[in-house]
Amino acid sequence: MDITAQKQAGAKKKNSDESPGRETDEENSIQEQENQSETSHYRIPLLLNPWKPCRAPRTAVKEWLLKLKCCLGSVCGIEWYGYATLGILTAVLSFLMDFIVAMLLRAHQWLYMNLEGNILLQFLCWTLYPACLCALAATFSHNICPFSTGSGVPEVRTMLAGFEMPHYLSLTNMFAKFLGLICTLAAGSTVFLGKVGPFVHLSTMLGAYLDNLCTLIQGSTKEKAVPEMLVVAAGDGVASCFGAPVSGVLFSVEVMCSHFALKHYCPCFFSAACGALTFHLLSMWSGDGETLQALFKTNFPTALPFYPLEILLFVFLGLLCGAVSCCYLFCHRWILNFTKTNTFVLKMLTTEKGLYSGLVVFFLALLTFPHSAGQYMASKYTTKQLLTSLLDSRQWSSQSHNASVQLEPLLEWSSSGAPVFLSLTVFLLMKMWMLVLACTLPLPAGYFMPVFVCGAALGRLFGEGVAYVSSSGAILGQQWGSVNPGGYALAGAAAFSGAVTHTLSPVLLAVELTGQFSHAVPILLSALLANSVARSGHRPSFYDALSISKKLPYLPSLKKACPRLPSTPVGRVLGVKSVQLQKAAGPAEVQRAVNSSTEAQIPVVDSHDSQILLGFVLRSELQMFLHHCRNQKVEGRLDEVCCIHPTSVLLSPHNTVKEAYSILSAAGAQTLFVADKGRLVGHITWSEMKRILETLAAEI
Repeated sequence: MDITAQKQAGAKKKNSDESPGRETDEENSIQEQENQSETSHYRIPLLLNPWKPCRAPRTAVKEWLLKLKCCLGSVCGIEWYGYATLGILTAVLSFLMDFIVAMLLRAHQWLYMNLEGNILLQFLCWTLYPACLCALAATFSHNICPFSTGSGVPEVRTMLAGFEMPHYLSLTNMFAKFLGLICTLAAGSTVFLGKVGPFVHLSTMLGAYLDNLCTLIQGSTKEKAVPEMLVVAAGDGVASCFGAPVSGVLFSVEVMCSHFALKHYCPCFFSAACGALTFHLLSMWSGDGETLQALFKTNFPTALPFYPLEILLFVFLGLLCGAVSCCYLFCHRWILNFTKTNTFVLKMLTTEKGLYSGLVVFFLALLTFPHSAGQYMASKYTTKQLLTSLLDSRQWSSQSHNASVQLEPLLEWSSSGAPVFLSLTVFLLMKMWMLVLACTLPLPAGYFMPVFVCGAALGRLFGEGVAYVSSSGAILGQQWGSVNPGGYALAGAAAFSGAVTHTLSPVLLAVELTGQFSHAVPILLSALLANSVARSGHRPSFYDALSISKKLPYLPSLKKACPRLPSTPVGRVLGVKSVQLQKAAGPAEVQRAVNSSTEAQIPVVDSHDSQILLGFVLRSELQMFLHHCRNQKVEGRLDEVCCIHPTSVLLSPHNTVKEAYSILSAAGAQTLFVADKGRLVGHITWSEMKRILETLAAEI
């Protein structure tokens, strides 16, 4: 109180025009703060800074905020408001991005159509527009934040495993990724890239800042291995992209987390539901629909969605998607290795990212020019239009022969006059290898949605073949004349994308995107069989290949590249022995340990000679011990003042890296001590585990 009075007196001298009763009011306010311990933590720093302007309004606002915090906290925890805010903000970002991209795509289409009649100018418009956008995205991302390129999913998985990668959660990265992704998506179906992966990364960055805000409001100082907000944000990214909350959470469980705790279920679903609802409401208010509805409108028949014997055809489609996914993943792994080993390409990707992106996108645009090969690939369609047309339930093969009746989705696919089967085949063959090439572009981009569309095209081709054969009735019978090719397209999309990513969440995503629950069983069956083919032989998934190529310390991916890596004994890869204290340590030894170590837990041994591990002591307790010795001016012993905590989990040097990784991930432990017959050998923290995995990854 004396210090407070002196500061208030100094403030009164500096502000001679203040009212005489102001000091008395401030003293009364400070007295109230002492009676309310919870609010004093927030009020006192504000009142004791007389140089800040508008002190009275700021104090009033602070009081109202504290009252609001108490009211909100009485309903539920503050973190639940953070989950809702995360879902809403992510959906707003997603809608804003879609709106800007749609405007840029319409501008490109308007310019291209106004140049009708001049093929040269149309060619320049078609090729230079996406090439310049992608070159801008690559240059901007590289100069502002090099960590913003790529999908971001492998890095987010690594962070959710417990490893700290602060550069990937920075505000600069968020800004660069958001603008770079807009430029990538505005390039259209020429580049054929999506936004799911980068948006999961954006959602995670947003979740990191909201987690810091909630921690600040709660006044919590407890450190967590993985903030719960990051786990929730991983599912929000998918839910806010498509308005699909259930598949978003399942995606977070399958792809993002090596160990998913049950306590995360309710927060994940709550936040994903808030995000999906906000996304649908914004879409409705923008004029895309009159009510909340599926993102992709379909008109599948409900009376008889498919015949029982068609289950066998869905089985075959699942096996076909699994086989094609193996070929695609092999090409993807090859191109990743090629970019790492080819000197010319490596130099371009290192020093001339903008030029490389512009040249590659110009080449891709050249192939998709509508007056050349693009007329066989429905190149004028956007990604959303492509998927909507492929999910059409009507049979194109029968309508293509009828010139008087032309379906709207069929107009673009048969604009060249070629059969639908040729257009779908050319689309598949071209888009597959073009997508593999586009994966090398150093710009923010997602790869899930293009794979989803390719799977839909494969299923559509298969379904059109079934419809064509069954229309004659010679093989399958006349009762099969109403085969729905759109159902095969939906099953192919879920099966192929699930096989590429080694997940089953695309099944739920396909159902939520279209609202077609009638095909849930055959879609799930196709996805299961496609996954079984793709997973055979311990082949890495798409995201696993990216993690291996970047040598990220993510053990589930590394063990697919080297199955014997997880069985490496911990004793072989332990680093330098950690700082330790003996139980009879004095202030001098404790001071040296505090100065030379940054770990929160420091091991305590019986003596330096025996090295028998007794437990550990917290760094905060050691600082209190030093403070006590300085104030009392006594030479105390460590075991007399500090509490030596027993170790709950103790590893042996013969335990494997996989076992240590699993304990760190599942238990959320910060430090694991390694002892051999009771003698301390070393310790493993997340930073030490990261060093171990990076060392092992370098040997692959």
